[in-house]
Amino acid sequence: MAKILITGTAGFIGFHLAKRLLERGDHVIGLDSVTDYYDIRVKYGRLLETGIAPMNVSYNELIQSSKYPQYQFIQLQLEDSENLNKLFETQKFDKVINLAAQAGVRYSLENPKAYVDSNIVGFVNILEACRHNKIKHLSYASSSSVYGLNETRPFSTSHNVDHPISLYAASKKSNELMAHTYSHLFGLPTTGLRFFTVYGPWGRPDMALFLFTKAILEGKPIQVFNNGEMSRDFTYVDDIVEGVTRVNDNPPKGNEAWSGTHPDPGSSKAPYKIYNIGNNSPVKLMDFVTTIEKVLGKEAEKQFMPMQPGDVSATYADVQDLIRNLDYKPETSLEYGVGKFIDWYQEFYKV
Repeated sequence: MAKILITGTAGFIGFHLAKRLLERGDHVIGLDSVTDYYDIRVKYGRLLETGIAPMNVSYNELIQSSKYPQYQFIQLQLEDSENLNKLFETQKFDKVINLAAQAGVRYSLENPKAYVDSNIVGFVNILEACRHNKIKHLSYASSSSVYGLNETRPFSTSHNVDHPISLYAASKKSNELMAHTYSHLFGLPTTGLRFFTVYGPWGRPDMALFLFTKAILEGKPIQVFNNGEMSRDFTYVDDIVEGVTRVNDNPPKGNEAWSGTHPDPGSSKAPYKIYNIGNNSPVKLMDFVTTIEKVLGKEAEKQFMPMQPGDVSATYADVQDLIRNLDYKPETSLEYGVGKFIDWYQEFYKV
């Protein structure tokens, strides 16, 4: 099986993806800077689930998993090009899946430099390392946030995405542009993955499902933005992982029909492709809250708030490319996914 570098393996999606690839027999090196952007206990818990004891983790040192013989973890920042290059040179990866990033739309208004350092400088370092080490395929996380002010729904990878409304979204759009450049100039196969509102067990504490669940269980009010007039294409993490796995196994070869006179933003003559990975079934925010209330058996006290800067009112993924090219479509129901998250939350926090 392949030797794969996954960045962001103390993070939500990276943790689940590492487990999936390890369980099918791939040799995986996990990388994460393990920042305290949110509750560090969740990150430590994810590491422990993959056999990495947090107390053994030290900067720029490979740690062997106690659970998976073909898994090692290294704490490293993508901005550290010197040590990142050494890792590539010594480990001889076949493929790279870059999920490490500074996440969060709202935090990008408070600390823009963190997004430039991690999402732009760090991503250039990944591209350079892939270029010089003959990586067979680079898959990387983009975001549905890149659609910005686009009001044509469902969102398609053939749509223009030149009007992002947060620095986070702009950093992800820049990743797609930089990846295309490397695909065109150096023949590096790259695939960008626009994730749509991922949720599930071990999810991020700054996301709505986590915040709502915590508040309801503690008897505190939840903040419902845009007075509840929002919808999201909630996508269960296992569906995301299945999509990423299929993408990783199928590097793009280039679109022979691509034309510069009518350019398709989601593909190229170069080995470059963009996919949406979303549930293709947007849910109204108030229906989302009702589902959480139903699973918890407890009604939420609601505070209706105006729209926050950087947010969009609705997301909705067109996944026809995913179906056509990879024979896959996410389809986990919201009720099932929310139930699995709440089971995890209550066990993890002993609620």
